[in-house]
This record gives sequence, C-alpha cells and structure tokens, in this order.
Amino acid sequence: MSSDAEVSVAPPVVASAAELAAADKHTYGRILKSSALIGGSSMLNIGIGILRTKAMALLLGPAGFGLMGLYGSIVDLAVSIAGTSINGSGVRQIAAAAASGDDQRIARTATALRRTAILLGILIAGLLALFSQKVSELTFGTDQHAGAVALLSLAVCFQLVAGGQHALVQGMRRIADLAKMSVLGALYGTMISIPLVYFLREEGVAPSLVCVAAMSIVTSWWYARKVRIQPTAMTVSEIRREATSLLKLGGAFLASGFLTMGAAYAIRLIVVRNVGLEAAGFYSSGWTLGGLYVGYILQAMGTDFYPRLVGVANDNAECNRLVNEQAHVSLLLAGPGIIGTLTFAPLVIVMFYSAKFVEAVEILRWICLGMALRVITWPMGYIIVAKNRQLIFIGVELVWTATYVGLGWACVLHFGLNGAGIAFFGSCVVHGFMIYPIVRGHSGFRWSAANGKTGLLFLSSIAIVFCSFYLLPPLFAIAIGMSATILSAFYTIRTLVNLLTLDQIPRPVRRLLVWLHFAPLGTS
Repeated sequence: MSSDAEVSVAPPVVASAAELAAADKHTYGRILKSSALIGGSSMLNIGIGILRTKAMALLLGPAGFGLMGLYGSIVDLAVSIAGTSINGSGVRQIAAAAASGDDQRIARTATALRRTAILLGILIAGLLALFSQKVSELTFGTDQHAGAVALLSLAVCFQLVAGGQHALVQGMRRIADLAKMSVLGALYGTMISIPLVYFLREEGVAPSLVCVAAMSIVTSWWYARKVRIQPTAMTVSEIRREATSLLKLGGAFLASGFLTMGAAYAIRLIVVRNVGLEAAGFYSSGWTLGGLYVGYILQAMGTDFYPRLVGVANDNAECNRLVNEQAHVSLLLAGPGIIGTLTFAPLVIVMFYSAKFVEAVEILRWICLGMALRVITWPMGYIIVAKNRQLIFIGVELVWTATYVGLGWACVLHFGLNGAGIAFFGSCVVHGFMIYPIVRGHSGFRWSAANGKTGLLFLSSIAIVFCSFYLLPPLFAIAIGMSATILSAFYTIRTLVNLLTLDQIPRPVRRLLVWLHFAPLGTS
C-alpha cells in the first residue's frame, strides 16, 4: 500500500470487517434457506416414503423388498449411463448461461438440453429392452425376470427426460419449484404404486417403478414450463454442436454416475450370491434409512450450492469460503440426525418396515458412520466438479468404487450381511483421505477453525455412541445415545442462531428460540 494512503487505513478496515461479517451471515442465511426448502420437501418425502416403504415391506416381505431393490438398481444403473451426465453438465451449463445474463445463450442451452435428454432416454431404454434377457440372467441367474426388466426400460426413459427438465429448473436456481417437484412426484407415485403392489404383489413391482417414473416426468414438465425461455430457432447442426458440448462436459458425470450405481449394483449382487435374496432386502432397507436424513442435506447441497460454486470456480478464496460454510451448516444439520439414528436404529427399522427387518439394525449403524463422513467430503468434491477437472474427478470415483466393491466382496465373505455396511464405511474413509490433498493442491483449500471444532465434536460423539452399543449393556448405550442426541441438537440450534441475523429467522421460530433461551429476551 502506498504511503499517502496510510492515514485512512483504520476506518475502512473496520467498516469492511463489519460488511464482511454481515455478508457471511447473509450467506449462511442463504444456505439455510435453500436447505430449509429442500429439507422441508424432503421431510414431506420422508413421510410419504414411510407410507410407501411400510406398505411395500408389509405386502412383499424381505425377499420381495429385495427384488424391488434389485429392480431399482437396474433402473438406476441404466439411467446413470446418460442421466448423470445430463443432470450434472446440464445444471452447470444452464447455471453458467444464467450467470452471463445472455437470454439467447440460456435459450440455446435449454433447447439442446431438452432434446438431448429425449434422444438419450429413447436410446438407453431401447438398449435395456433389447438386452433384458441378458440383464435378467446376470442379476438373478435366470431369464424369468426378462419381461419385467424390459418393462423397466419405460422407467429409464421417463427418468432421463425428467432429468433434463430437472437440470433446467435447478440451473436457473428455482429452489422452491424443485421442492414442489420432489414432493408432488413422490406423492403421485406413491398413490399409484401401492395399489399396484397390493393387487399384483411381486408382479406389480416393475409396473410400480414405471408409474413412479411417469409421475416424475409429469411434475418436472409442469414446473419446467414455468421457466421463461426466449424462443429460439436452431438448426440440426447447431443442436448437434450444443449437444456435443453438453455431453463432452458430462463425461465426468457419466463416469461418476455409472461407477456409483455400478458399485451399488455390484454390492447387491455380492449380497444375493453369498447371503441370499432376503439379505438383499435387509441391505436395501438399511441403505435407504441410512441415507434418508443425510440424503436431504446432500440434496440441498447439490441443488443450490453447486450452481453458486460454479459461478466463483475461478476465485479460489471465494470458492473455499463457500465450501467451508456449506460444510459447516451440513455438519450442524446432519450430526444430531445421525446420532439419533444410531441410537434408535431398532425402533426406526420397525417403524419404517416391520419386525421382520430387525436384522438390518447393525448394517444401518455402519452405513450411518459412512454417511457422517460423506457430509464432510462431499462439499470438497464439488470443488473438482466446479473447476471442471474431469480426469481427476473420474480418477477419484474410480478409486472409491474399486475400494467399495473390493471391500464389499471381502467383508461380506467374512462378516456376512454386515460386511456390506463395513465396506461402505471403509470406502468413505479412503475417499476422505484421498479428496482432501487433491482439493488442497487445486484451490489451496483448508478447513476453517469452526469446521475443525464442529467436526471433532460430532465425529467423536458419533464414534462414542456407535461403540457403546458393542461395549456396554443396551440400556446404558441407549442412555448415552439419547444424551448425545439432545446435547448435539442444542449445540446445533445455538450455533445456527449465532450464524444468522434475527431478521433471517421466521417470527414463530424466533419466539420459540426466545422461550428456549437461545435468543435474547425482547427479540420480537
């Protein structure tokens, strides 16, 4: 700084610090607002999911539920071949176009995205129908499910087309519409799928999945049409060029989605072949519940955080600040839920499914451990995606997949069904040790002091509660878990109140916080 400016140094520094603190609170408020919108819709989805999974569990039993999990894996794997690239690259391209403020660019990108999604949906669905017999033999060791697999091609097509619409809405950051899409799609799908399974039992599983996908395309179309896109005429060559750019960018997302869904599919095959179809039902139930609460946090992270991060990807300081803030809020929101799930795992299993699924309790606890680590590592992973480091992103996903499947094979052989949960936790540990030095090298990322304190508190609490169920009598372990859940919830509320300005908190919530002594008296 030049000497003639030194006289006026002090006042601007004080003012900028105050402005920076206000900006930080605004950012935290924004994160919490998007988390609340997506989280609120997820809570409604959880309620709808309770009804759906409870009904399916009672109607189908563990073996039938395992069959549904395998069918779902086939659909997810097929969709991941193209759908992940459309979603990931589509959101990135739409967000970048929206940030430029160029209406023509937005229109061209949206048109290419929609048409590419439709063409890919038809192509991938056709391939699944063509090879349905081979897929049935690979999955079940027999071709008797070939007809059901062929029917699932419709679900694949519907999901891919809906994914293109979802990417448009998300890229434009219409968070409220995304929340409504999620709830209505789940509600309509449940209303149709339960009667199908009730009347047709296992024969109705595949049709029910198709109906759920059909409802997703209806709701996504309804809200995507609300995005005002300037009409634009494009030639075939122009669409081809835009689609090529979209798919080229989506190569990393394609590889990631394929590896992730492929790993889930492989683990289910390992469980079926070594433990049985009923055990696959236990695994599916544990996996669903383990990711239920954390899933809404990760979903909110990807919905609003990812488009914002793309906009500042070239500014390392701002990029790292956003990641630290997102990780901080995610840890605060996820910690109490994970500890509570560890503590009340048997009750949660019976409530969501039935007493026949109690064998899923231990695998649920192992999955919860892995999910705790995912909350920490996922925000860092978005740095690689936002900076478009495709080869690095693919390499990380490849190592994680190989670790997960390799550990899954070894652990299931030695520990039975619980080995699948142990393998997931082990793969998350490997992923964490791998991702941190990578993002450190590319953006200079460091954990903030607040994240270090919060992470240490929650991870140590989770470890204590988990170990107590193996080392102490059940009643003592439950008492420790309940205490940890309550204390961690109080810590989360107090910390979040300190991160926000009072005007960012809804009035009814403010009154409740005053009554609980989390906010000063006189706050109105």
